[in-house]
Amino acid sequence: MDQSVAIQETLEEEESCSIAVQCDVIDNNSTESRLLGLVESANENAIFIYTHRRMAITADDVSLEDILPISLDFSVVEVSSPEQLFVVGTDTRVRVTYKHKEMELKLPFGSHSRLFLSEVNKAWSDVCRSPMQELKFDWISKYQKGQKDVPTPLDTDLTKYNLHQEGEKPSDKKGTLEKDKTNNGGSEKFRASSTQESREDRNDLVRSSSHTAENKAQILAMPQFGLRDNLIKCELLKSEDVYTFLENFSFFLGTYNVNGQTPKESLRPWLSCTLHPPDIYCVGFQELDLSKEAFFFNDTPKEPEWTKAVSEGLHPDAKYALVKLVRLVGIMLIFYVKKEHAEFISDVEAETVGTGIMGRMGNKGAVAIRFRFHNSDICVVNSHLAAHVEEYERRNQDFKDICSRLQFRQLDLTQPPLTIMKHDVVLWIGDLNYRISDLDVEDVKELISKKDFETLHSYDQLKKQIDEEAVFVGFEEGDIHFQPTYKYDTGSDTWDSSEKCRVPAWCDRVLWKGKNVKQQHYQSHMALKTSDHKPVSSLFVVGIKRINDEVYKKTFEEIVRNIDKMENECIPSVTLSMREFDFKDIKFMEHQAQTLKLFNDGQVPCQFEFIQKPNELTYSKPWLTANPPKGFIAKGGSADIELEVFVNRVTAPDLNYGKEQIEDILVLHLERGKDYFISVTGNYLPSCYGTSIYTLCHLREPIRDMPQDRLRELAAMSGTENTATTEKPLDIPKELWMMVDHLFRNAVKQEDIFQQPGLRSEFAEIRDCLDTGIPDSLPGSNHSVAEALLLFLDALPEPVVPFSFYQLCLECCSNESQCQKVISTLPQCHRNVFNYLAAFLRELLKSSESNRLDVSVLATIFASLLLRSTTKQDLVEKRKTQEFFKHFLT
Repeated sequence: MDQSVAIQETLEEEESCSIAVQCDVIDNNSTESRLLGLVESANENAIFIYTHRRMAITADDVSLEDILPISLDFSVVEVSSPEQLFVVGTDTRVRVTYKHKEMELKLPFGSHSRLFLSEVNKAWSDVCRSPMQELKFDWISKYQKGQKDVPTPLDTDLTKYNLHQEGEKPSDKKGTLEKDKTNNGGSEKFRASSTQESREDRNDLVRSSSHTAENKAQILAMPQFGLRDNLIKCELLKSEDVYTFLENFSFFLGTYNVNGQTPKESLRPWLSCTLHPPDIYCVGFQELDLSKEAFFFNDTPKEPEWTKAVSEGLHPDAKYALVKLVRLVGIMLIFYVKKEHAEFISDVEAETVGTGIMGRMGNKGAVAIRFRFHNSDICVVNSHLAAHVEEYERRNQDFKDICSRLQFRQLDLTQPPLTIMKHDVVLWIGDLNYRISDLDVEDVKELISKKDFETLHSYDQLKKQIDEEAVFVGFEEGDIHFQPTYKYDTGSDTWDSSEKCRVPAWCDRVLWKGKNVKQQHYQSHMALKTSDHKPVSSLFVVGIKRINDEVYKKTFEEIVRNIDKMENECIPSVTLSMREFDFKDIKFMEHQAQTLKLFNDGQVPCQFEFIQKPNELTYSKPWLTANPPKGFIAKGGSADIELEVFVNRVTAPDLNYGKEQIEDILVLHLERGKDYFISVTGNYLPSCYGTSIYTLCHLREPIRDMPQDRLRELAAMSGTENTATTEKPLDIPKELWMMVDHLFRNAVKQEDIFQQPGLRSEFAEIRDCLDTGIPDSLPGSNHSVAEALLLFLDALPEPVVPFSFYQLCLECCSNESQCQKVISTLPQCHRNVFNYLAAFLRELLKSSESNRLDVSVLATIFASLLLRSTTKQDLVEKRKTQEFFKHFLT
């Protein structure tokens, strides 16, 4: 996930965060997680250091702690030992020096960390090349306001970390052996070098390892190799069959929903069930931790407990190295490899995507690890999809969301991110939650007792959805010869005996996609009784592409000779399929895309990039994206670029009021060639989403029926309490009333209301109904209406508690009477909305036994929507807003 987006939300318009990376600050024998962002303003760069409590999605998830200006007083060098450089998955250690102080950081293994260091090095090199240029860093001072720990520019105090004066010898320390979600398990001792290098003698930050045949093609893709070597890479990939051969390796895939339990028994019956030790283990868990702390903050002590249990349960006849661990709330994936194969693992990356409520919460979603083994690209996905028998369409949507949103950044930024399907082999495991339907529980159990799994499988929702090509198109699943893995009474092999008496189902599955994959076994493991699920395993034999070094060398040399013959003087050129694009009827949060086709009609390969226009910070308006924004096209080749339009809560207000239009000009630049201009236009349909409470209270007709001049006039009057109007405004927006009234009448006892997402297709219908008044009643499920309400509150340009009252709310959060007093002074329409929502939520709490809501859950969900800051919310502020709102829920 790109966490620079969260940092960017904390910055002013003049500043830009180009890249962010999560790291550990090493302090004696402990580590503290931090988020680093490289921020640029007025040709000056600084590293912003943030604390965070989970994967940073928005500004609410981070809090600025320190700023390190990149000046002549700044330097950074890699201090990983030579031994560590040859261990797959070893994190990168760097020493940051500012003036006379130092700090040591541990960055997670992978191309993203290398890219971050490369960008920092580039910014620092620019400073060193112009030593006489005066750097002021005046822009940093505005970020000191309200930040107790933010230093004065150019006078950073780093003593809170593991620092020592330059010239002093740091004490030798062992690196922490504690595994965390970015530590890849290298067990080497670390000792910081005390030798101080001069700035002139320092090498590049990103230390290159030996160039083996397996990674040579990837190294050529790095940005510094440029156009010529991108062409070499392209030709090498075309000739791959010439210099590679297949060799079989065994992959063990395991999935286990542990229902929030701690390990109570050995995992050997599950993980060591094969006669011979597998070459690779990929072990996935779901519901690792069901606590609220894990749900909202992604913190859990159960990660190391289950990791230890897995490590102890691996096959005893081989030694394994932990390559990568990734976790999102309760979804965790661990990747081990036999130690003798470790040197052939490269390009390891991990990503996560949440598909929970509002697309943010990580209680549902997926984690994935991609890696290169010899010359084959492998992607392993562990997912936990939406629950409940009737929600198969929601599960289908979760699968599609994961496939579209989970992307791995490549080292070569001219290449688009790698999606799940852009791999030679995809292995997909998890609690997919598809159930058995159209059979009652007794009929299901009877078929199980007869071991008639073939008949039972015909009623399986996943099989039906795959047959209809609704999900997992192109994937395969082995024959199921084991009984359903859900739901059992914990600690037994007895089917669910609770009041709900859930129908047994094959929730836990393993699927694959790709060539040269053969499944050796597919089974459940009844011996394990910790959870209400049974673990599942599958052993695959996968044909992996290995390189014949001699043939590779000849192929490489021949390609280089042919390229050398090309005439470098030729000017690149392309033909564009279209130069004008018009998007019709754009709606709030509804993606539209059109394809721009580029054909290289020149005599040489070309590199293209969409570039910024004069006096603009980005190449496009914020509602427009070109995907990919950069690329490489071989001679005679072509490329498809998706021009995507998407209006969100940030861009909707100005489009609603007509202050902005769907109009932009893209500049497509060819390296060593000319520029092409592409026109993008469209019409946006105004929506209640992104429209102020004041405006909506003055609209008795649907917003689509209102002339834009009237909307603009109301926007100008917004915030003036006593503005004279021709008619009395509504007490609350009618759109808000429709959603709350629907939920009050239909969803007070709905299980997991406001905690389970709805369907995107149903949200679109609800939005259109609110914006047009057609039909008279809201369509969609209760969950879809609930999520539509949350999105409505999130999109308000001015929150229910206006920004000007925010600080006052924090100050009085512990005093109930003072909190009541603050609300009584809100503008009338805002006060009405606040009281109306609070009354509705109190009604929900009366049915908490049915809907499983409590004050803490509602306060956590709604406080961040009703009380928002103009800048950011740190953890202390979040808790104060929740404390404030709790007074109105009891």
